[in-house]
Amino acid sequence: MAKSKQLARMTKEEGHEGVVKVSVLGKDSIILGRNMHSYIWDDLLNNLAYSTTFVLITDSNLQRLHMKKYVETFNQAIEAKYGKTGDQGASTAGSGSVERPRLLTLVIKPGESSKNRSTKAELEDWMLKEGCTRDTVVMALGGGVIGDLVGFVAATFMRGVRFIQLPTSLLAMVDSSVGGKTAIDTDHGKNLIGSFWQPERVYMDMAVLTTLPEREFANGMAEVIKSAAIWSMEEFEVLERSRENIRRALKGGDKEGKSESEKEDQELLLRVVSSSVRMKAHVVTVDERESGLRGLLNFGHTLGHALEAIVTPYMLHGECVSIGCVLEAELSHRLGYMNANSVGRLAKCFKQYELPISYEEAYVSKMVPPQVLKRVTLENMMNTMKVDKKNVGNKKRVVLLSEIGDTVEEQASRVEDDVVREVLAKSVEVFGIESTEQLQKRQGVGKGGDEDSAVVIIPPGSKSISNRALILAALGKGKCKIHNMLHSDDTQVMLDALVAMGACKVSWEQEEAEDQQTEEVLVIEGGGGEGLVVPDRELYLGNAGTAARFLTTFVNLIVTEQEKTTVLTGNSRMKERPIGALVDALRSNGCEIEYQEKKGSLPLKVRNSTKGLPGGKVELSASISSQYVSSLLMCAPYAQQEIELELVGDQVISQSYIDMTIAMMSAFGVNVEKLGDKNTHRYRIPKSSYTNPAEYRVESDASSATYPLALAAITGTKCTIPNIGSGSLQGDAKFAVDVLRPMGCDVVQTKNSTTVQGPALGGLKPLPMIDMEPMTDAFLTATALAAVATAGKEGTESITKIRGIANQHVKECDRIVALSTELAKLGIKTEVDPDGIDVKGISLDELNDKAREKQRNETSVVIHCYDDHRVAMSLSVLASVVRPGLVFDERRCVGKTWPQWWTALTTKYKICIRGCDIPTSSSSSAPELTAAAATEVKTSDKKEIEKKTDSILIIGMRGVGKSTLGLEMANVLGYNFIDMDTYLEEQHKKTIPEIIADDGWDGFRTAEAKCLATVLSNKDTNKNTVISCGGGLLENKLSSELVMAWKNVGNFVLHLYADINQVSEYLGRDKTRPAYKLGESPQEVFARRLADYKRHSTHTLYVHSEPEFGWGQMVDDAVRMIQFVTAGTNVIQNLSSLQRSFFVSLTCADVCEYTKEQIGDITAGCNAVELRVDLLLNDSRFSANKDSAGKDLLGSEQQVEDFELYVLQQVAALRRRTSLPIVYTVRSKSQGGNFPNNQQLIERLLIRGVEFGCEYIDVEMGGYDSETPADCSLLISVSTTTRKSAYYKHSQILASYHDPTGLNLRWTITTGSALDHLKSYLWHINKYADIGKLVSFAWDWDDNLRAVIFANKLRTSAANKPLIVINMSYVGQFSRILCPLLTPVTHPSIKTPAAPGQLSVAQIHHTLHTMGALPSKRFYLFGDPISKSPSPAMHNAAFEYLGLPHNYSLYPVNLGELDAQKLKEFAGKVLRGCNGGTGSGGENKVNCGYVFGGASVTIPNKQSIIPLLDELTDAAKAIGAVNTIIPIIRTRLPSTSDSKCSYNVPHSAHAAPLYIDRNLLKMVGDNTDYLGMISCIKNANSLLSTPLSLNTVGTNNSLSALVIGAGGTSRAAIYALHKLNVANIYLYNRTLENAEKLASSIDFTHVTVLSSLSDPQLLPAHPFGIIISTIPAPSQSTVDSSDYPSHLFSRSASQTAGSNNQSSNEGIVLDMAYTAGSTLTPLLTHVQTSHPSWKLITGLQVLIAQGVEQFKLWNGPECAPPVRQMTEAVYAFNSLSLQK
Repeated sequence: MAKSKQLARMTKEEGHEGVVKVSVLGKDSIILGRNMHSYIWDDLLNNLAYSTTFVLITDSNLQRLHMKKYVETFNQAIEAKYGKTGDQGASTAGSGSVERPRLLTLVIKPGESSKNRSTKAELEDWMLKEGCTRDTVVMALGGGVIGDLVGFVAATFMRGVRFIQLPTSLLAMVDSSVGGKTAIDTDHGKNLIGSFWQPERVYMDMAVLTTLPEREFANGMAEVIKSAAIWSMEEFEVLERSRENIRRALKGGDKEGKSESEKEDQELLLRVVSSSVRMKAHVVTVDERESGLRGLLNFGHTLGHALEAIVTPYMLHGECVSIGCVLEAELSHRLGYMNANSVGRLAKCFKQYELPISYEEAYVSKMVPPQVLKRVTLENMMNTMKVDKKNVGNKKRVVLLSEIGDTVEEQASRVEDDVVREVLAKSVEVFGIESTEQLQKRQGVGKGGDEDSAVVIIPPGSKSISNRALILAALGKGKCKIHNMLHSDDTQVMLDALVAMGACKVSWEQEEAEDQQTEEVLVIEGGGGEGLVVPDRELYLGNAGTAARFLTTFVNLIVTEQEKTTVLTGNSRMKERPIGALVDALRSNGCEIEYQEKKGSLPLKVRNSTKGLPGGKVELSASISSQYVSSLLMCAPYAQQEIELELVGDQVISQSYIDMTIAMMSAFGVNVEKLGDKNTHRYRIPKSSYTNPAEYRVESDASSATYPLALAAITGTKCTIPNIGSGSLQGDAKFAVDVLRPMGCDVVQTKNSTTVQGPALGGLKPLPMIDMEPMTDAFLTATALAAVATAGKEGTESITKIRGIANQHVKECDRIVALSTELAKLGIKTEVDPDGIDVKGISLDELNDKAREKQRNETSVVIHCYDDHRVAMSLSVLASVVRPGLVFDERRCVGKTWPQWWTALTTKYKICIRGCDIPTSSSSSAPELTAAAATEVKTSDKKEIEKKTDSILIIGMRGVGKSTLGLEMANVLGYNFIDMDTYLEEQHKKTIPEIIADDGWDGFRTAEAKCLATVLSNKDTNKNTVISCGGGLLENKLSSELVMAWKNVGNFVLHLYADINQVSEYLGRDKTRPAYKLGESPQEVFARRLADYKRHSTHTLYVHSEPEFGWGQMVDDAVRMIQFVTAGTNVIQNLSSLQRSFFVSLTCADVCEYTKEQIGDITAGCNAVELRVDLLLNDSRFSANKDSAGKDLLGSEQQVEDFELYVLQQVAALRRRTSLPIVYTVRSKSQGGNFPNNQQLIERLLIRGVEFGCEYIDVEMGGYDSETPADCSLLISVSTTTRKSAYYKHSQILASYHDPTGLNLRWTITTGSALDHLKSYLWHINKYADIGKLVSFAWDWDDNLRAVIFANKLRTSAANKPLIVINMSYVGQFSRILCPLLTPVTHPSIKTPAAPGQLSVAQIHHTLHTMGALPSKRFYLFGDPISKSPSPAMHNAAFEYLGLPHNYSLYPVNLGELDAQKLKEFAGKVLRGCNGGTGSGGENKVNCGYVFGGASVTIPNKQSIIPLLDELTDAAKAIGAVNTIIPIIRTRLPSTSDSKCSYNVPHSAHAAPLYIDRNLLKMVGDNTDYLGMISCIKNANSLLSTPLSLNTVGTNNSLSALVIGAGGTSRAAIYALHKLNVANIYLYNRTLENAEKLASSIDFTHVTVLSSLSDPQLLPAHPFGIIISTIPAPSQSTVDSSDYPSHLFSRSASQTAGSNNQSSNEGIVLDMAYTAGSTLTPLLTHVQTSHPSWKLITGLQVLIAQGVEQFKLWNGPECAPPVRQMTEAVYAFNSLSLQK
């Protein structure tokens, strides 16, 4: 054990509870406590020599948090000591009156940039100006920057004044504030000018730690852990077991009335900090000027600083030190000082406190930009370390550990560069041996006369056995020493949970292991199953699946008098893993367990009571995981009754692991009885208790043990594994006997050990056939040996065939194909089989010749490890005989099972290795796992690819709908369509299964690539083509390059993304294609391909599966997205010219909470809808990953990817609920949002928004820290990305800046940096954005007027982009009312507005009208009779809902009966305003207060109104009738330049419409009847199980439709069908002559007249898919079923989307007739009864739909109508009419 080391003295402060003092340099000058403000001033005023002036210096960030309290308590302390100002009897000293001390405060800019000469000079000048003298006390309130700078000022001001440290960060408390180091930076480096100047006091207030962000606290914890690692095993163990207690202490804050446990947590936090401080104080006292011992404080800093120099400021000092400590611990192990388990413990401790332990992990990639991360190379880090003045030649000064809590020397040690490189590098080169004799010489074989000595290696312990041993020992009685336990996340989680439940006590000891190395031995004192308690927190298990399953049963053993609950939870991945079968079994046994979120997965809530685990007979399905069985078996002895366990289901998985559990239970004193015969799976477990053995040795992982044994085999040497033998619990223990012995090795295996002596070099024998099913993971080792196994029988091929390993296709990678690929680099031929691999061995001479030849062409042979530990370790065995060496590109991937493998390889086996960077001429990227002969395709094909006009390539998994959706998109868009699978089959005249059967998968992929090259370079596809590709296309290298070339020249690549589980169900039914990877599930294939899909695509579309939305909606969504990205449709047209525009801000965490109808309510009156991506983090699957500070909300790459998928799903959900453009927003916390201030992650999500096809992307301006308030780099980056790519050019950038305080953005700024920032925002908006948005905070009402004036000034220049200018807060509401451009609004249905002060559309309209800014408009219905028309009810409901002051009323009139004079009066008074003026000579009268807004026209006026209008739309002309009038104000009269109204007022003035010259009014006639029909038909079509091919362009549309009737409505129906691109339109009327007359008058399409409907022979070849009746209601009274024979209602599959050659009896029937109160006409009633699969459309539905279209015409097409309110008003009116 580490020897006990001295700490600085610590004493309690008398009279001050919780305050302690630590001695440094002989003074009790370090004081720790909680809420110390008053104590500090009392101590300084009474115990420090008198001072006239205290100077308190901090930065602007900390000023807001702490300064006020210090000033207040100073004034209180001064009053208490000296009395209030002016009081008599002030304190005196000696004979004279004492001057009252004063407090001066100064605030500087935060950050390292302030720590320089100029800031120091400014501080000194200010102090001199303020009259500071030598008795001044200078106080530094802040972190390391403030302490270093202010301390240096104190050291030099007037040759040194007293100095006080008030550290506000944990890092400053335990590091920079103790020891007296002060300094500033220069251009030449950090801390190069400074001095040692000891502070008089260092006050450490634990309360300030609760204000730290989680990352900052972890930053300081790195130094705390470092201190314990070099000084105290005891303190290290406290840190290991106290993470949750410390977390709770930080969360607890300073509330009153703390519980005992909360007080204990606070005391623990004080202990942790004080212990670290005491260690440093002692070291400083012994070695103040860093001549020896103080150098130990640099543990982790030598290698950590090498990294920090490159990645600063993206990573914090403590994060780099954490990585440095782990690296230097690995270095200590490499040099033989520290055991591997201790390295693992140290790494796990850092990881517990959320610190990185490797510069290759995902956290580092997330924090550091890619361009910076590229500079993190071995050479760059070694060069950084060269400048250390302590270096000696090629040796570095590094603090080395002998064990946790002790160092090799009491100073830094000298270490050779080569060893440092070996540990530091990302990659490693393994050099082959010269000969067996030389290797044995290095190993020391033969020394001391022992020619038969062997290398003894103990691989890390088995994870399976380690976890079981922990459970058994915790439940057992007495102490148990567990040797060789694996240190992993799983075992650490298990230990923490067992301790939290009071199951055991844990300690560590060090002993000598069987390989003469010291080992960390875990000592567990089990509680015998007694005294178990409900933990005082959730048991967080991370992604530890084994722990989750074992503990699910274990927590039920807790017996409580009062009912309590225990919660088991984990990370997002854990919450997807199954636990259902075990929970079902426990529930059936009487346990009370609830799922907290997803059924069948964690988190679980377990109710603990007096009944514990009841016991008795238990049935359990063991077909999913053997761990369920082991969980019940191990806990069964402690059930209330004896348990009889029966395993049910089709199959028992992994019986060997169940046997392992039973054997281990026996070792701990409980024997399980197997019942029945060998084919039954019933077990009796007695009610008993475990008895702990004094020692339990965890077997080494048998799969890992194969590597050192194989090294002996391949090098001709000898190796012993002392703890794996024939009695092993693991199947892989048979490897030596079953594989190595037949290959020619001498094997001696006892019950507990295995020794292998290899044959002479090159003497391994091939194995004709070996079944490795019992030890599948060991096949990789066997494969590596088989590569050089050539000593078989003469005349036979050296081929080794391995079988029984089908599961290895689906491990961390496809291991079989991976080995085949890597061996091919060395000229070793293999054949991959569904169940194995055949390896053709070559001689060592041939192998090395090929390696040398490869090296002559490249720098080195690089082995790609696929991030798979077993690939790396097995191939490193082969590398031991390859000269020159092999480079392994992912050195640290071995960390999963044997983190110190490379060290064992060189120190134990004496194989030479060297750390290196990947050679630049070799590719380190993952090679193609399919060895497709891509060279057969000419690479020149890629050069032929050019920009295709709006052509689209579709990629994605098979089964997501690429072909079906692609064809539908092409039909609607009028594009060509190519299905690459069909094209391939046509070219080869074979089906794909036949191609694969004949040519194999490689041949198929090659053929696929050839076809793709042909299509993409073909001139015929250079315009408007949709190309659907096969799901595995990108598996081929050339296909991948072709798609990237297509993308890089500006073409569209659309990735269709669907729910892979639903796709899997479909693929399970679809047998037209074979599976790609043998043994791979669709989920696994998708996971492997997803990164390629993302990399190759320009856009992503989620294929939804919500049941209430049909396939037709999916087609509409796809078309809408493609039309936007190709043509820019669906953005708001002429935005600046609109009088008002709004977007509504959704604040829900899941859009699916709202139905389509509810979203329609919310978006009514708006022009766009905002999706707040930052608020999606509030969904439980993500919010559960954060703590109170929001730390690590998306803390891993997997969580980020999960969130990106969720965002994609939300975009799709919103798109299918509204057709409005989407404003995609990621609002950061610094600007009032919910997203962490992580610019790199925000940018990534914004680019995703572009890729997801969102029309508007809100990009924030302003940096995410106080040092860069005007940083617009995010805007520049996003804008540049979108603008440089042709396929993103239509995405609109909305550049925004939000100031939640109102202190940085003021509308009346005239000078200073704030003005510079504002100018910067405006400049960047005009250069990089399409719209700007500036939001401040209104402190007074006038701020609203200031905002309006500011905006109006900018809007006067056409050079400026459209600008949104508003204020937040209740006071700022008026700015929103006055903002005309895209005002953000809320809605009563939205529970929480997105920002303070948001109003609804209705509220804004009401206020505008009251202000006189929104005149009333009048709308009419012209017709006769019209008394029963629901139109007024419909339109007035819309106006009322939106707060519009308009009115729609009936105007009964028959224009055909009016004479010329009355027609003129009608036109002048009604159509052109109520003023009645003639308009000549400017004779306009005072307006009556309203404006004519528009009109509906019905019979008998649809034709007679036309002469009174100025213009007709194309639709009105074609139909020959008008049903809608739209007044349009011309900007000037035809033939004049007048652009003003009669009073010379601009038309944009609010009152202008009231006084407009009637001659400037243009009356436009339109017809919306056909639009209503189209809308209803499209909606009905989306509900068909097989939708009709509507909107199909071209001759391939075989859809037929029938119109019944011959009046004006029939003409509108024909026009609607024409617009839907229905190719075959038929007309029938009882009076044939009328039908023929109508048909002959139509010139916009061809119409075929039918003389009869009853004779099938007269009907068209393509039966009808749509039938529209326009017969008036009164004429239908005589209709019966014979009028509509059944053959009208059958259609062929050729008329449907995705034709499958089957007839369909679905269709759409629309009846335009309706009467008040009637719902279904006789026709619809007949169809409903006789043909229920047909979708019905009523005349009322069309009336509503055309009314919706009228609303758009009158209020602007961009404005969403309130459809539900209009619909309900019509049906309510109709119902009321029926009652009347």
